[in-house]
Amino acid sequence: MHHLLRKQVVLFIIVAAVCSTRVIAQTEIYRRNHDDLVYYFGLTLGYNYSSLHISKSDKFLTNDSIMSAEPGTSGGIAMGLMATARLSDHFQFRANPQLIIGGSKYISYTLSKSKPGEALFQRQVLPATLVSFPFQIKFNSDRIGNFRTYLMGGIKFDTDLSSNSSARNVDDIIKLSRSDFGFEFGMGFNFYLPFVTISPEIKISNGLKNIHQLDPALKYSNVLDQILSRMVVFSIHFED
Repeated sequence: MHHLLRKQVVLFIIVAAVCSTRVIAQTEIYRRNHDDLVYYFGLTLGYNYSSLHISKSDKFLTNDSIMSAEPGTSGGIAMGLMATARLSDHFQFRANPQLIIGGSKYISYTLSKSKPGEALFQRQVLPATLVSFPFQIKFNSDRIGNFRTYLMGGIKFDTDLSSNSSARNVDDIIKLSRSDFGFEFGMGFNFYLPFVTISPEIKISNGLKNIHQLDPALKYSNVLDQILSRMVVFSIHFED
């Protein structure tokens, strides 16, 4: 996960640097008064890498059937709306509600022994369709021609529409809470075009709530303590 993140960040910065060089080289200044707007709106398209951060319970050490439990990474797409309000020359407040589809997560288990017909390698797939409500503060650099960089950070509140937290009569399925909250931080670039501002952005989104709904009766659940959500998001904002 960390190796993948480093590669994606480096690629993101290289592409943005090449694009910014071309934009800065332009002589015509587009949308001169855009930064003076009290508020404006936009659309967001994104792709994310989702994973889980797990901590094992004391029962994992005494369990003689589960040898390992490791989370995996999966991808999903995001679509959303954006509203930005001006606070000062360099600071803005932004709300960016999104629907995140296909960001299923999973935990892989290696068993030392199994039931008849059960494989020694098991994968618990945890589908997720999230409605996310991020609220962020942006710090903008000075504009250079038709280019500007920014840093952002804030909080988020998530609701998982496909949560299995209310599932009953299931065998050995890990249950995750429907709600989550956490913090986000990242960086982006504004490219001013004649009729729109395009803003590629990368951010890290970490959950703070333990979304694991422990069930001591389930063998895949009782060996885990906390489960926290993790996400790396690559977005392109189209700003009015």
